[in-house]
Amino acid sequence: MPLSILFNVMKILGIETSCDETAAAIVEDGFKLISNVVATSMDEHAKYGGIVPEIAARSHIESIIPVIDQCMHESQLDWADLDGIAVTYGAGLGGSLLVGVETAKALAISKNLPLYGINHVEGHVYANFITESLVGNITPSDEQPKFPMLALIVSGGHSQIVIFKNHFDYILLGQTGDDAVGEAFDKVAKLLGLPYPGGPNIEIAAKDGDTEKYKLPKARLEGKYDFSFSGLKTAVLRLAQSEVGKSFDFPSFELSALLNDSQKTDIAASFLKTSIETLVDKMEVAEKEFSPKTIVIAGGVAANQELRKQLKNRLHAKLQYPDIKLCTDNGAMIATLGCFKAMLNSTPVDPYKLQIDPNLSM
Repeated sequence: MPLSILFNVMKILGIETSCDETAAAIVEDGFKLISNVVATSMDEHAKYGGIVPEIAARSHIESIIPVIDQCMHESQLDWADLDGIAVTYGAGLGGSLLVGVETAKALAISKNLPLYGINHVEGHVYANFITESLVGNITPSDEQPKFPMLALIVSGGHSQIVIFKNHFDYILLGQTGDDAVGEAFDKVAKLLGLPYPGGPNIEIAAKDGDTEKYKLPKARLEGKYDFSFSGLKTAVLRLAQSEVGKSFDFPSFELSALLNDSQKTDIAASFLKTSIETLVDKMEVAEKEFSPKTIVIAGGVAANQELRKQLKNRLHAKLQYPDIKLCTDNGAMIATLGCFKAMLNSTPVDPYKLQIDPNLSM
């Protein structure tokens, strides 16, 4: 049952600026989404085929105050109605994090509100705890996850498996040692001449391809729950070079012009199948070992339909995903985790001392 039954009503403003989305949201009692605003600079980055940190930081500077103002306006709340501010302080791009953290610190001091520093990766998991939404275009989960909870966190920067015994009590079972799966999607998409971001465009191309056309390798690692996607990415590069009759030193950025449509869709389909199987293989082992009551999928790649299909077919515990709009970076997940920190009496951070941590780990 929601913790609101045991505690006074708690409203937290969440601020998220770890990458290219400038986001703010207000969540009540860790389950009710009151307002949610996101501004993205993705169109600017798409011109370059990936995130440009300087562009992202400048966009945050332009957007952060308007986004927070709109969030407050849509909530119909005053600052006096809030019980705290939660902000992502890591992991992420240094310049981007700095904008959000410094803004949150200034607001916490000027509005005399407690400040909670949030781990971005952990925040993704908490998007699944939203079960009520006053934001019309977001469909909440039907119930909050139950502990023990097994989480697969997959995005452009992270691929991790975590077992949660309770709130804030978790063990990181495994993670990628090189490319995150979302990063591998972006790089393979670029090789194939597909637009950025790579994940959704690989998925679109794969619909017309043959998943069995090419046999691609899965990394075998010493850590039972660790991932590696750099070898798979390299295997796709070598495959593409071979298909067009070129040697291994042929530039990757010239391959897309030589590949025909059938080759591109078949490579996309084979890569999609293998990369998703790599994730699901590990989750299947983890479910057998830990017998979770709920399995949560979080992060931008959680929107991938092939991932959802394979998990549904191979796992047995209740699967939960957030609304697709809450899979990518957003303030709602930060505000939700902030609510639980406040309700469970975590000590607020000193707004004069909070520093960004771009390499923060769980």
